[in-house]
Amino acid sequence: MKVLMVIPYLATVYGGTSRVVQALAHQLGGLNVAVDVVTTNAADHQTLSIPTDQWIQAHHYRVRYFPSWHRSDLVFSTALISWLLRHIPTYDVVHTHTLFSPLISLTHALCQCHRTPYISTPHGMLDPWALAYKAWKKKLYYACLEKSALAQARVIQVLARSEAEQVAKLGFAQTALIPNGISAQAFANLPDRSLFYQHFSHLRHKTLILFLGRIDPKKGLDVLALAFAKVNRLFPHTHLVVAGPDSIHFTETAKSYFAKAQCLRAVTFTGMLSGDLKYAALAAAQLYVSPSYSEGFSMSVLEGMAAGLPCVITENCNFPEAKTANAAFVVSAQAQAIGEALIACLQHPLQAQQMGSRAKAFVHQNYTWESAAQKLLATYCAMSDGKKVSENAPIRNAV
Repeated sequence: MKVLMVIPYLATVYGGTSRVVQALAHQLGGLNVAVDVVTTNAADHQTLSIPTDQWIQAHHYRVRYFPSWHRSDLVFSTALISWLLRHIPTYDVVHTHTLFSPLISLTHALCQCHRTPYISTPHGMLDPWALAYKAWKKKLYYACLEKSALAQARVIQVLARSEAEQVAKLGFAQTALIPNGISAQAFANLPDRSLFYQHFSHLRHKTLILFLGRIDPKKGLDVLALAFAKVNRLFPHTHLVVAGPDSIHFTETAKSYFAKAQCLRAVTFTGMLSGDLKYAALAAAQLYVSPSYSEGFSMSVLEGMAAGLPCVITENCNFPEAKTANAAFVVSAQAQAIGEALIACLQHPLQAQQMGSRAKAFVHQNYTWESAAQKLLATYCAMSDGKKVSENAPIRNAV
């Protein structure tokens, strides 16, 4: 089977979606699927220093970058569209990632012209909060292009049950629930925390609360500032690590939240952490927090849980299964609720540690890339054969 994945960008500055695509392509390739990924060289206000218009062999898949015009999240490439026009008919299935992108809309249109079945993964972009952000632009785009494209998609991949419900409310029933995953091997032996302290030595004797994610309005850093200010007053040894890329130049605004809450002195913005340094940050942290207003299905939440950290996440992270399994604090996206959950973890460290252990077992049992790839392959096969996509197995609680 030949599968083409299309995504407007793979640069890490755009967040977790690029990691999802690469992880899925790698795992699917290991299942003897011929996976090609096409994208652009966009990287915020820069371009990736990488060859374009040629195949690059990755582990179990190929990737091809095309030159682009881009401004922030808006990306376009005539070279990519020209290539898609010629090559889409040579694939059994096309898998697009993200919405509200001219490149993706044109990909859908070309699939329709060539009668090539396609699966769309919105990655949380149909969440009510996400739709309300820059609402008038999205309403117009949705009415003119996105609604029809989604209606004609053979399958819409959703990452959480709540996302399936949101998609159903928009009138689309052809969903497949296939959550994101983690690499079990990456968490088998985390790097020593000393690697993190080598880069941030002033944090060596602090109790670290870790936020991993893009510096973006939807991530809830405004409420986290108020919550952490209360936590830090009660536990002065705590320190908040805000780690993530900033593709929209939001960092100064985010810092102002903490300055206004009078706790900026106990906050470190590290920028994006990747590879061993990111895993070392997870090893060094005592708590993980995600105060998000909107998520599809957060990769960083899975990583925090897979590392065995006690996690405080909001209901907007779309992970009620974690609450059912008693594997995380799942609270409203309000400063008081987030603060109280963090304080409870600090006041009762043994119970928090036990919750972290449950979280690790729960994620490793239910959310791996191997499992996601197997479900996705079954979906591709059903699409190619013109069959109905079957329901996925229920998620199990950790023992």
